[in-house]
This record gives sequence, C-alpha cells and structure tokens, in this order.
Amino acid sequence: MTAPVTRRNVALGIAVAATSLAAPSILRAQSAGRIVVVGGGFGGAACARALKRADAKLQVTLIDPNKTYISCPFSNEVIAGLREIEAQQFGYDKLVAEGISIVAQAATGIDTQTRRVTTGDDTPFGYDRLVLSPGIDFHLEALPGYDGAAPETMPHGWKAGAQTLLLRRQLEAMADGGTVAIAIPANPSRCPPAPYERASLIAHYLKSRKPRSKVLILDAKDAFSQQRLFEKAWKELYGDMIERVALSQGGRVTSVDPTTQTIVTEFGNYTPDVANVIPPQRAGRIAAIAGAADATGWCPIDPVTFESKLVPNVHVIGDACLGGGIPKSAAAASAQGKACAGAIVNLLAGRAPDTPRLTGVCYNVVAPGYGFSLAGNYEPRGDIFAEVEGGATSPVDAPRELRAREAAEAERWFETITADTFG
Repeated sequence: MTAPVTRRNVALGIAVAATSLAAPSILRAQSAGRIVVVGGGFGGAACARALKRADAKLQVTLIDPNKTYISCPFSNEVIAGLREIEAQQFGYDKLVAEGISIVAQAATGIDTQTRRVTTGDDTPFGYDRLVLSPGIDFHLEALPGYDGAAPETMPHGWKAGAQTLLLRRQLEAMADGGTVAIAIPANPSRCPPAPYERASLIAHYLKSRKPRSKVLILDAKDAFSQQRLFEKAWKELYGDMIERVALSQGGRVTSVDPTTQTIVTEFGNYTPDVANVIPPQRAGRIAAIAGAADATGWCPIDPVTFESKLVPNVHVIGDACLGGGIPKSAAAASAQGKACAGAIVNLLAGRAPDTPRLTGVCYNVVAPGYGFSLAGNYEPRGDIFAEVEGGATSPVDAPRELRAREAAEAERWFETITADTFG
C-alpha cells in the first residue's frame, strides 16, 4: 500500500529512488564468464554496466540494433513541443570505455541448447548466461486493423523515435477545434500512467496553441494509476478540454480503420483529427524466439534471480518480464538490471543469490512546473514481486509549490538515471 506523502515523505521518496540507481552490493565471481545481454535500454545497459563493474574479467556483450538509444521517459514532452528529440538520445561510448562489447545488430536467433545468440548478420555469440531485456512488442492480433502501415496514419508513439516525431507533426498540422483521440490498452502495459501524462501534455499544447480543440481518451480500464492526481490536475489546468471514456462506458477500442481514421469501440465509432492508438503489448519478439514467453505473451521469472521459469541460463528483466506488482518502467528496469547482475555474479561463483529489494519512482509531469510522483518498494513473494510497505505517493491536495518542486525533481531523476545507465 502507498502512504500519503508529507513533505518529509516526498524527500524520502526521492532518496529511495536515488538508492535504486546505486550499484548493487554483489560479490565478485571467482572465475570469468561470458554474459550476453540483448537489449540496450534502461534494463539491459544497467545490467551490462553492473556486471562489468562487479568483475572486470567478465566478458560482457550488449546486443542492440540501434547505435543510439532513444528514451521513452520524457518523450511525451517532445510530442507536446516542450523538448527536442535530441535530449532523448544516448549512445554507448561510456559502456565501451568500461570494457563492454557493443554489437549494433538485432538478435535474430537463440539456441538455448548450445547457448548461442545469432545476430542479423549471422554472427554467433556464445554465452554462459543470457540476459534478455527486449522491452515490448505489440500484440497486433488483439487490435484488428492496426497492422501494416497503420502506425503511419495512427501513430502509437510507444517506442520513442520516429513515431514520437510523427505524432508531434500531426498535432502541429491539426486545425484549431480538432479532436485528438488517445486509445489506451488494458494492463499489463509499458508505463501505465504514461498515456494520461501524454493526454495532459497534449492538452497543454492545445490550450496554448489551439484552444478550441479537445483530447478524447478511449480507455480499456475503469481505474488507472494516480487517477485522482491526474483528474484533479485536468480540472485545475484544462477545464473540460480532456474527456475520458472508461471501460464500463464503452471506452475499450476493439478495432481501427486507418483508411478512414476510424476508431471502433464497444459502444460507438470515433473519427478524430489525430488518432494516437496504443496497441495491446507483449514481450519483445526475441523473448518468444528464446522460448521464454508463455501464453500471456510475457516472461515468467524467478524473482530472486530473474532467471526464466521456462528456459535455463536465461534471465529476463524490464518490461518483458512478468513482474507482478512492480510496474513496467525505466526505474524498475534499471533496478532489475542491477539486481540481475548481482544474481548472475553469485550464480557463476556457486553462491546463493541475495534476495533483492527493488525500489522505483514514477514521475508524471502534466504541465510545465506541475508534477507528481509515486514511489514503491518491491520484494519477491512466491513467483512474483509484491509491493511492500514504505512506498509513497504525492498528496492529492498539495500546494502548487510542491507540484513545481516535483516537476523539477522529475528532471533531476531523468538526468540521474540516464547518466547512471549510459554515462
């Protein structure tokens, strides 16, 4: 359960978040091993760095098709014209300087019997332990019509980069008085509060540039994280500019038609001027190739070691894993990556892994100078992570001074986690 946030608790929440960025306390392996990490986001890069810092003799290889990582956290500000995409881009030079091998290729095959990863250029990489941090892919079969070129007409913006900029351009081109619809899927989903932050920042853009326009949220959920904080902010900042249609009101999107810009729900059809369609999600495709994903599309793990319950010597971290109560977020992925590194070092040395206690904080900025947060602590309970006492959420009735302070803290958090991950 989360406790009401006092000023003291807000400070505590920030301290807890900073703790999650610190290097884990892990013992050095007695002998070097080969570790391959697939996926260079917050989870994979943090894991690779923690492994190499734990034991410089480890052969750590990070495989990702992109030479530059583009961060999803704060990408909503790019969509709203408050930030440029360049501020979201991070390279791997610092990881290379620490002795990590970077392979700018997509991982296309995994043979768990011979313990080999194959990349798009057919190069094999052997491993003693494999870490998968592939993020998400879209479960397109669950949303008829959203395939092929549909994202070019109805962008999702749920993988930062070209889609982020496309959605921004569509907002800029929309006439005043238009409607922006955001289709939000059911959980599990990457960063559950982020669609509502996006709705807020789009409303901020429209209020300042196209004030006769509206934001329509079509939601496959009745309740969502930090709902009271968002709804209070919407009323305070945007009046009736944002309308939300919840699941019980017929808000779940059942199909789309990109040729007519139509979004179909259980109770009716909508044809907005800008359609931001976020599809249902599952673990990145390489997880299924490895045999680490189950019928849900996600990857069950041992929460102490992050080892797959389906495939030996393979660990899964970040958005792709079935984490239970821990959210799919950058902070969670970073904490998981470091804890996974600690477990691997101990396993290679024949020692029992420590039981991890993960902490993470989620910030939402709903307008310049207006933010709030949710901090949580998580420990293994059976086969999943469960939230334990000590978390904190921003108070609903808080002065604007606190909202401004948390918006500034969000910026500092982003600077800290990106420096910690990418250097």
